[in-house]
Amino acid sequence: MLKENDKAIFDLINQESHRQETEIELIASENYASLDVMEAAWSILTNKYSEWYPWKRYYAGQEFIDKIEQLAIDRAKEIFWAEYVNVQPLSWSPANLAVYLWVLNPGDKVLWMSLDQWGHLSHGHPLNFSWLLYNIIPYFLDKETGIIDMDELEKIAIKEQPKMILAWFSAYSRNLDWKRFREIADKVWAILMADIAHIAWLIAWWVLENPIPYCDIVTTTTHKTLRWPRWAIIMSKEKYASSIARAVFPWVQWWPHENLIAAKAVAFKEALQPEFKIYAKQVIDNAKVMASELVKHWFSIVSGGTDNHLILVDVFWSYWVTGKEAEIALEKVWLSTNKNMIPYDTRKPLDPSGIRIWTPAVTTRWMKEKEMIIIAKVFKDAIVNKDNDEKLNLIKEEILDLCKSFPIYK
Repeated sequence: MLKENDKAIFDLINQESHRQETEIELIASENYASLDVMEAAWSILTNKYSEWYPWKRYYAGQEFIDKIEQLAIDRAKEIFWAEYVNVQPLSWSPANLAVYLWVLNPGDKVLWMSLDQWGHLSHGHPLNFSWLLYNIIPYFLDKETGIIDMDELEKIAIKEQPKMILAWFSAYSRNLDWKRFREIADKVWAILMADIAHIAWLIAWWVLENPIPYCDIVTTTTHKTLRWPRWAIIMSKEKYASSIARAVFPWVQWWPHENLIAAKAVAFKEALQPEFKIYAKQVIDNAKVMASELVKHWFSIVSGGTDNHLILVDVFWSYWVTGKEAEIALEKVWLSTNKNMIPYDTRKPLDPSGIRIWTPAVTTRWMKEKEMIIIAKVFKDAIVNKDNDEKLNLIKEEILDLCKSFPIYK
């Protein structure tokens, strides 16, 4: 057993488990997988090499592996109404890389959200392969409303004639107009790709509109709102199936991790249960209440509110506290958050003006509107008292009581 064979790691795992149980997780990308999902992820399947795809493997002994992977594919298709699903990408970046390598040639123009306005490192950062290989054309948010200016996006697309348009965000709290994205892509003969890593669960139960009918290709992680293993999938029209399959294997990666594919299959089944629609709706209800309460505490919310699970709080222009200072103060009261740039931020990325929060993890603990009111007040109290450790110690007792009442794993 691990306790006897490697006590140092055993103790650190237990300490992390305690941290997760006693903190409120508001970092926008962290959630809790079920015990069943974790059991599959830790299974004996980790021992197996499974090169290629179901029913046409190179190695022998694949009878049960093929059935597991096919179950994962079939369940994902049912959830998202996708014609083709590839469940093998080892993570989000390799999934996107596979798509880019197939669709694009070096130097091709790609239109996607500006990195400083909720874009992502893998979508155009100068140190990332995307910037090194492709001609990145950014689109922007309206400076006054904090909402994507689709008219301006169309003008940029017509002027630049990109090979691909990417609809994606990491901190955008409003719905995307998938139909309009499709119309713009058609005008310039561009491939339309959606990366729904942050909103996949909400799309899975149609609490938010599904982009798959509009998009050529859709990628997503399988954690975040989905509460599944840290992995990724690619979905597309059937006509792109063989090209995407070849891009994933052998272009980008070789052997899939079948233990995590099994964990995904378990999680996909969980997602097909009716109670998860209740969960998805509660995630959004909680976010709306949280945003509303923060406004009552005189915080400015970028774009004025939220339509999904994300909230970007401008703490600097609300209380003259930097994002880094706010993150440290909130951690002291056991609210786990992350500093984040706001659109047109004048501060540096490592000490920006904002704090990004979300509600899926607290909703997984089945906290509801009442608890969001408490958390919003603690959020404000921690920032106001950021330099008063005595008060911060008293404030964090409220969070400890909340966590005891809503354990992660009962």
